[in-house]
Amino acid sequence: MDGDYVIGGVFSIHSFQHTVTHNYTTMPEPLKCTGSIDSRELRFSRAMVFAIEEINNSTEVLPGIKLGYQILDSCTSVPVAMHVTLQLSNGLDPVFYTGDKCSQSGMVMAIIGESGSTRSISMSRIIGSFNIPQVSHFATCACLSDKQQYPSFFRTIPSDQFQADALAKLVKHFGWTWIGAVRSDSDYGNNGMASFLEAAQKEGICVEYSESFHRTHPRSRIKRVADVIRRSTAVVVLAFVASTELRILLEELSREPSPPRQWIGSESWVTDPDMLRFSFCAGAIGFGIQQSVIPGLREFLLDLSPTKVVASPLLTEFWEDSFNCRLEKSAAIDKSVCDGTEDIQMLQSQYTDTSQLRITNMVYKAVYAIAHAIHNAVCQDTNSTAQCDKFTRIESKQVLTRLKKINFSQNGYDVSFDANGDPVAVYELVNWQKSESGSIELVTVGHYDASLPVGQEFHINRNLIWVEGSTQVPVSVCSDSCPPGTRKVLQKGKPICCYDCIPCPEEEISNSTDSPDCFPCPKEFWPNAKKDTCFPKPVEFLSFDEVLGIILAAVSVGGACLAIITAAVFFRHRTSPIVRANNSELSFLLLFSLTLCFLCSLTFIGAPSDWSCMLRHTAFGITFVLCISCVLGKTIVVLMAFKATLPGSNVMKWFGPPQQRMTVVSFTFIQVLICTIWLVRSPPFPMKNLTIYKEKIILECALGSAVGFWAVLGYIGLLAVFCFVLAVLARKLPDNFNEAKLITFSMLIFCAVWITFIPAYVSSPGKFTVAVEIFAILASSFGLILCIFAPKCFIILFKPEKNTKKHLMNKNQS
Repeated sequence: MDGDYVIGGVFSIHSFQHTVTHNYTTMPEPLKCTGSIDSRELRFSRAMVFAIEEINNSTEVLPGIKLGYQILDSCTSVPVAMHVTLQLSNGLDPVFYTGDKCSQSGMVMAIIGESGSTRSISMSRIIGSFNIPQVSHFATCACLSDKQQYPSFFRTIPSDQFQADALAKLVKHFGWTWIGAVRSDSDYGNNGMASFLEAAQKEGICVEYSESFHRTHPRSRIKRVADVIRRSTAVVVLAFVASTELRILLEELSREPSPPRQWIGSESWVTDPDMLRFSFCAGAIGFGIQQSVIPGLREFLLDLSPTKVVASPLLTEFWEDSFNCRLEKSAAIDKSVCDGTEDIQMLQSQYTDTSQLRITNMVYKAVYAIAHAIHNAVCQDTNSTAQCDKFTRIESKQVLTRLKKINFSQNGYDVSFDANGDPVAVYELVNWQKSESGSIELVTVGHYDASLPVGQEFHINRNLIWVEGSTQVPVSVCSDSCPPGTRKVLQKGKPICCYDCIPCPEEEISNSTDSPDCFPCPKEFWPNAKKDTCFPKPVEFLSFDEVLGIILAAVSVGGACLAIITAAVFFRHRTSPIVRANNSELSFLLLFSLTLCFLCSLTFIGAPSDWSCMLRHTAFGITFVLCISCVLGKTIVVLMAFKATLPGSNVMKWFGPPQQRMTVVSFTFIQVLICTIWLVRSPPFPMKNLTIYKEKIILECALGSAVGFWAVLGYIGLLAVFCFVLAVLARKLPDNFNEAKLITFSMLIFCAVWITFIPAYVSSPGKFTVAVEIFAILASSFGLILCIFAPKCFIILFKPEKNTKKHLMNKNQS
């Protein structure tokens, strides 16, 4: 249609180009299209006509100016698309233009199209050199945003870069980490899939396979792609495919159904009503262009009088194909003549279906965008009215410049372009759901708006139906998630989503799902059985609450009571010969020290503290030296007493009670001095031992200075050995008077206990170290009290007839 300014349109109304065999002897035939008409593309072209007529009748946009249009068919073919682009670029004037700018003669102001990215790229490379703006309604390849290569390209549909990001977020949202992918072997599919794979990698999504195919490929290639889908382990399949090509793949899959697959679709096919006939794809989800309403469009599409149909070869072909009849002036001879009863309003076709106006609205907005650009070039807006001069001759470059700056709203939809010629990316999330009648419907279940802040772009507001009508989100992973307590180990030669779950080592945990590493617990913590959390290690020490502690405490108190009872018996019979004969003063002092020895073992039981650690070792050292000093004093008294019985001996005056006391005090003072130096320089202190057991803490007393500890023990051992030697020397004295044999036996027990104590102490772990030390104290203390005092108490209590001076003075005959 002619007009003051002409807009070109290129649509893929037919699916194939007529193949011509050239013989190079005759002029090649003009390029022709074959195949059936794509009624959806025909609707796009008619929507362009509708928008232009609406603008021509408008008083707001280009008032008084008539827009013309020239719509051509690309046959879904790159060569034909380039041919019709050159045809539109060269102009439509029948007369050769001889002016200075012949290249600008009669050319269109802008071109709307094409539906495919590859064909749009070919067109843009041609018209970009002439500064003719191209506004596509369906070419989504992200590559077209490159203004260096495509300076005059615009589009009203968002770039695939936004869709790829949205699809990656969608896959991640539902926890799918193992998916399959198929794509068109074209600029649309290859570039779109490349953008998706890049976004998917950032989201941690792995792709099991990525297969490409084209509608012109042989069936064997299509069958191979179908077999890959059937054999794969990925449940989810993402298809970045043009609808004409996916139709071929789905037909191949329908011949031999694959296991249930959850399909994710790009906007090219997921909102195409013609694809809904593939029922095994029910549950498919994907992003589509926003559904819209264009007032008056349906009436315009249905207003096809026979006159209008006959005037257009395309409409004639559509009419004849739809009703399977031929119009009178048609060349078709294999069909009956249409009788006039054909009613297009009853026709079930994508041409008449305006319930899902998505891409159609993109065509509508593209026409208005160009109209506003022309309006801004030829009209002057004054006082809310526009004055337009239809005689103003403008060039396409002026339209291109103003197209970059347009910003308007039409039917509630904003139209503008960014620096790359792209609109704001807004998608609807659509779901293929079965209706009550069993047919599949497109249901909008969410939205994606790239203009919103990060993390808020994606929103789902309705329940989804998945593959096979399930309401449960299908699982598509290469490996199940590793639970807490394990870590991921990648499987050799496979993507990062394929891994084995290895339990954490003994001292480490992981507290999150799919943890790549385990980490150690803090020093005072230990993993639980599941190794998913750290809990404080139990603190262990010899306490009064456990059986061992109770037994040792009872024995310790019992020993102290035994010593006190023995002292009471001795005190009750202090005037008896046997008590007086055995140096009662040293005996009482020895019983007192033994009582302290028994009681000092109690300081080893219970939680160690600063005071208890210092007290337990020093009290033990001093009381034992006091005890041995008394035994040593008694041994010396026995020796001196025997020598005092010899004629002319006055030894006893040199070792009387004052000397005995001095001996005990001197020996004890040396130990007190050793303990004082130990406590001043490096005293014992409580310590948490984390090395003996990994799973628990041993609360113990550190020695502070090992030299001090072994000096205390060494001094006790030195006195014990000295006492033992003296007792051995006195063992052959007369039996009734001699106490040396009992002392010898007690010292033998004492030394044996403490000699075996050393290796037992060093090798015993944890609280048993303390138990060994207490046992040594108690064993040696009982050895002393039983060996030295038990025979005397037996005589005092049960053999009083032997408790006489005469009996004691009676010497055994050799």
